[in-house]
Amino acid sequence: MIGFLSGGARSSFFAVRAVLLLSQAEIDQNRPLFARATLVGHCTTEVRAAAAAHRHLMATLRFGPPSSIASEARVPGDKSISHRALLFSACARGTTTIEGSNRGDDVNTTIRALRALGIEVHEDTSFVRVAGGEFTGDAGTIECANSGTTMRLLMGALAGRTACTLDGDASLRRRPMERVAEPLRMMGAAIETAAGGVPPVILRRGGDLRAIDYALPVASAQLKSAILLAALRADGITTVRSRRAARDHTERMLAAMGAALRTERNATSIEAGPLRALERIVVPGDPSAAIFFLVAAAMMPGAAVDITGVCVNPTRTAAFDVMRSMGAGIEIQATGVEHGEPVATIAIEGGSKLRGFAITPSMVSGLIDEIPALCALAALAGGESVVREASELRVKESDRIASTVRLLRAFGAEAREVADGIIVRGGSPLREPPVIDTHGDHRIGMTAAALAAAVGVPVEIRDAACISTSFPDFADRWSDAFGTSVSIL
Repeated sequence: MIGFLSGGARSSFFAVRAVLLLSQAEIDQNRPLFARATLVGHCTTEVRAAAAAHRHLMATLRFGPPSSIASEARVPGDKSISHRALLFSACARGTTTIEGSNRGDDVNTTIRALRALGIEVHEDTSFVRVAGGEFTGDAGTIECANSGTTMRLLMGALAGRTACTLDGDASLRRRPMERVAEPLRMMGAAIETAAGGVPPVILRRGGDLRAIDYALPVASAQLKSAILLAALRADGITTVRSRRAARDHTERMLAAMGAALRTERNATSIEAGPLRALERIVVPGDPSAAIFFLVAAAMMPGAAVDITGVCVNPTRTAAFDVMRSMGAGIEIQATGVEHGEPVATIAIEGGSKLRGFAITPSMVSGLIDEIPALCALAALAGGESVVREASELRVKESDRIASTVRLLRAFGAEAREVADGIIVRGGSPLREPPVIDTHGDHRIGMTAAALAAAVGVPVEIRDAACISTSFPDFADRWSDAFGTSVSIL
C-alpha cells in the first residue's frame, strides 16, 4: 500500500489512471485506450515516471470513514455545459474564453478531438480558449475514448463536412449510436455505424443537408443536440420534438450565440445560420457531481453543508426535488444567471428522517445520472423506493441498473433489479462492504464513497480512478468535505 495521499498526489492519481493500468504493449496496440490515458495538461513528467514504475499498484482506492464535516464543498464545472461550450465555440466565428470548465477525462477527450479537427485550443490552469474555425476536411480517426457526449455531438457537428471515423474504447463501442445516425441520414448525411448500431461511426463528406421534422424516440439531450448542430447547416427549418423534456443546455447556449431558435413546449425549431462566438463563458458547477455530497450529508446527523455556484437549470434539478420529497433538508438559494443558465448555492442539513420515493417516467430524463446516488439514499430511508422506465441506465458506462443493485447489496441493503429500473427497500442494517468494483463507471465509484461516508465505514473501490471521467480531483474535495483519508492499495 502506498499510504495516505496528500492534495497533489491524490489529483495525480486520477490524472494518470489509464497509464497506470496499461502496459506499453497495450498502449501501442490499443489507440482508443491510449487516448483515454493521455490527459493533456494534467499529467506532469514526474507523474508519468511514477506511473511507469508503479502501474500494478494503483488499481484500488481506499476511502476511510469521515472524521469531520466541512461547512462548504466544491464541485467541478458542469460536464454537459463544458462539452457544449468547447464544441459550439469551435463552430462559431471568433474566439471564446471558457472559465470553470470541467477538466475530467470526457471533456479532455472533446479538447483532443477538436485539436485533431484543426481547431486551436489553448489550455491554462484557470481557463480554456477556443478559436473558432473550419474543421479539417479529412480527419482520419478521431478517438472519443469513453465519452459518448463527444461522439454524439461530433456526429451532428461534422455531418456532411468532414470525412472521419469516430471510435472509442471497449465501453463506448457497446453504446448505441444508430439512434443519432438515423436522423442525420434523413438530413442527407453519409454516415454509418458498425453492426448493432454501435461505434465505430464512419462519416463521409459531401451532400447538402436538408431540414427535417423529427420526433425523438427517447428523451435524449445528446440526440437532440446532434440534430440541432447539423441543422445549423441544413436548408430549411428543422424541428425536433420530444414526448418528455430533456436537458436544454444546447438550446440555451445556441440562443446566446445568435442561433435562430425557438422552443414551444417540447418542440425546438432552428434555422441554418452562423454562430457568434461568446467572448467569455463561465461554466457553473455540476449538479450531477453535487448530488454525492448532498446524499452523504443528508444521511449524517448534524451535517450542514453548502455547495456554491451550482447549475440549477430546471431540467437538472429533479433529483433535488426527490430528496426534498424524501424529507431531506435541502434548500436552493439563487445567486445569478450565466448565459441563460441559473446558478445557486445548494444547502443541505443532515439527520432528517427519510422516507422512500417513487420516480415517475416523466422524471427519469431529468435525473438519469443521479439515480445511483438516490438509490443509496433510499437504502437508509423508511419504506420502499421505486425507479421505473429507466432502461437507458442499461447502456451507460456500465449496466447501471445491475451495478447499482450490486453496490447496494454489498453494503447489506435490500435491492433488486427489474427490467427497466430498481426497487430498494430501506431499513436494513448496513455494513462495511467487501471491495467494490466500479465496472469502469464513475458514478458507481462516487456512489460507493457517498454510502460508505453516510454509514461511517471505510470502503475499498477497485478502478476508482474512472471517477476522473467527470470529477478529476474527487479524492481531494471529498477529503476536504468529510475528513476522509484516501489511500492507494
